[in-house]
Amino acid sequence: MKLRRIINHSALISADGQAIVWAAKFLGYDIPERVAGIDLFQELVRLSAEKGWRVYYFGGEQAIVQKVICEHQKLYPNLQIAGFRNGYFEEQDSVKIASEIHESNADILFVGFSSPKKEFWIHTYFEILQVPFVMGVGGSFDVVAGKTKRAPLVMQKTGLEWLYRFLQEPKRMAKRYLIGNLHFFHLVVKEKWRIEREKT
Repeated sequence: MKLRRIINHSALISADGQAIVWAAKFLGYDIPERVAGIDLFQELVRLSAEKGWRVYYFGGEQAIVQKVICEHQKLYPNLQIAGFRNGYFEEQDSVKIASEIHESNADILFVGFSSPKKEFWIHTYFEILQVPFVMGVGGSFDVVAGKTKRAPLVMQKTGLEWLYRFLQEPKRMAKRYLIGNLHFFHLVVKEKWRIEREKT
């Protein structure tokens, strides 16, 4: 599977989801804690302002990505913006967009697409981008801009952040969280059986 190959060859993979941490422990792997993508995104922006790294924002609606930059510049006046672009484009424009991002001399690129579109796009155009660090941030732009709300802290800590998001957008998230979660549970149980069989 193409997506699996891309993920397995990524330089850094974070456990963005409490279910992944629970499943890993159930299967005997040691993952100490969840690292939410939006938290890592916000921390990298803070570090970028501190270190002088140039940041590029790519994805979301034009008004949303502009709002994100505005919010970050309020927090970090020294933040250097290499550039930004909304996430609405034709596939034939991808080479041009990747070249423009390369020419911006960005140190970090945040890609605000949904999965697996962002993984495929980053993988396909990585050689053109030549950006030292590229991170897919999914719907983080919408949260920072205030378009969608993040779950209360208690739901984040108890692994119910997905439920809060589903309740906000039930039609859009139904396939991902209802069908997707059941499929994930099935795969975890199947893997557990495989591990147990190998032990015996």
